[in-house]
Amino acid sequence: MPDHQHYNTWLVLLSYLISVLGSFTALQLAVVIPLASTSRQRMAAVLASGAAMGVGAIWAMHFIAMLACDMGMPVTYDPVLTALSAIIAFVACSLGLFIASSGAFSWAKLAAAGICMGLGVTGMHYLGMAAVMMAAYATYDMNLVASSLFIAIVASIVALWLAFHLRGRVQMIGSALVMGIAVCGMHYTGMAAFNIDDNGGQQPAGFAHGMRGDYLGMTIFVVALVLLAAALIVHYKRQQRRAAITI
Repeated sequence: MPDHQHYNTWLVLLSYLISVLGSFTALQLAVVIPLASTSRQRMAAVLASGAAMGVGAIWAMHFIAMLACDMGMPVTYDPVLTALSAIIAFVACSLGLFIASSGAFSWAKLAAAGICMGLGVTGMHYLGMAAVMMAAYATYDMNLVASSLFIAIVASIVALWLAFHLRGRVQMIGSALVMGIAVCGMHYTGMAAFNIDDNGGQQPAGFAHGMRGDYLGMTIFVVALVLLAAALIVHYKRQQRRAAITI
C-alpha cells in the first residue's frame, strides 16, 4: 500500500460486505435467465442480475472503498464521472451475462463474456479513480494496473460460470464470499497502483462542487443494502408464485 494511503477499517469491511451481498443477489437473479420463456423476460432477468452485480457488488464496493481511503489531503468526487462509472459497471456486467447466457454453453463464449465484463469493470474502476479531485498529480504503476485487469477478467469469468452452474443456496453463499474477495482484490490492487505527487496545493476546477461528506460511505452502503434486499424479496416472492402455479 502506498505511504499516502490509510484506510478506515470499518468502511473496508462494509465494502466487502456489500460486495458479498451484491454477488449473492446477482447469482440468485441469474437463476431466472435460462428459465425465461420470452426474450423480454430474459432481457429483464439479465438487466436485474447485471444491476445487482455491476452496481451492487462492484460499483458500490468500489466507491465505499474509495471513501475508506484517506489520501492525507481533502478529496471530493466528480459527480458526473462517478455516475458514469456506475453506468459502465452496469452495462459491462449486463453484457457479460447476455453473452454468456445466449445459446449453448461453451468455454470460448464464457471467456469472451468474461473479457468483456472484466474490461468494463476495470474501466469503471479507473474512471472512478479519475473522479477523485484533490491538490495532487496522479500517476499509476502500470504493472499493478495490468494485475488489476487480470484479476477483473478472471473474477468475471468465474462469476459468469457460477451464475449459470450453481443452484444450491449454500453453494451460492460460499461463491458470493469468494466473489467478494475477488472484487475487493481487484479494487485494492488498483488502489496500490495509484500514486500521488503534491502539486503545490492547487485545487482542481470543480473541487468545491464535488461530492464529499463524513457519512457518504455509510449512506451508500445503506442505500445499496436496502435495494439489494428489496430485489431479493421480490425475487423470492416470484419464485413462490411460480411454485404455487406448478403445483
